[in-house]
Amino acid sequence: MPLFLEEREALDAAQLDQFAESGYLVLPGLLSETLRNRLVPEVDRWVDEGLRARSIASCVDPVTHEPPPVMELELPGHGELLTHRLLMRALADLMGPSFVFHHLHSDRQSPDIAGKPWHHDYEPNDRADPSLLMVHALHYLGGLDKTVGSLAVLPGSHRESVGKTALVHLGTAGLPGEVVIDRLPAGSTVLLNSALFHTRRPAPDGPGRPRYFVDASYCQVGARWRPVKPYWRQMLARARELNLDHGRWPELFADRHFTEYTRTT
Repeated sequence: MPLFLEEREALDAAQLDQFAESGYLVLPGLLSETLRNRLVPEVDRWVDEGLRARSIASCVDPVTHEPPPVMELELPGHGELLTHRLLMRALADLMGPSFVFHHLHSDRQSPDIAGKPWHHDYEPNDRADPSLLMVHALHYLGGLDKTVGSLAVLPGSHRESVGKTALVHLGTAGLPGEVVIDRLPAGSTVLLNSALFHTRRPAPDGPGRPRYFVDASYCQVGARWRPVKPYWRQMLARARELNLDHGRWPELFADRHFTEYTRTT
């Protein structure tokens, strides 16, 4: 597994080629222990105080449900993760210098949680231009092993123009050509082309541990993207107020890169 530490800040040619061809890239140990130790209690708060549930409810019914009183990016560790220096460098290598933050999801998944069927997460843009990249950064705070389940990806599937749920009827079944990612050290990140089909497989029966998981997505500038959270304007505005881009990424929290929110099923 290739190193991705301070001594390798930029993605090399092999990594860029792998992402283009396969649609994913593993960055083991990207997040420091210090940052992980800040993020874990923030995830606990997000789940235990019902903030995650309120965020989900606002997406299901934005008319009657208010957004959570605290957004994930307002939690200090999450705000730092959102513009993590090495992550930003990797995203710039993949998408160029101009890209926009799309959304942030955070969860503590119990050991007995069911798997998530095969799907992709690519959102449409108003130019219907599939060449514009959307990238998901999947952060595994405690890593991956047999106690928390695995991630399986279908290399090359990002080049097919099909709906998000085209493979959902297969559940989490094994598919020809898949790659199973089930051994990652704590603080590892998997970058996915958001159009890549992937599935979360449950841990085998027996004692397990919670999976601490943060998922952030970013879009290449060049079209207006459909948001997935009805309070996306408040989210971007708050990020600007907190100066999360540190003055280095002027497009990262700009409203003009999004269409209006529409609920999808």
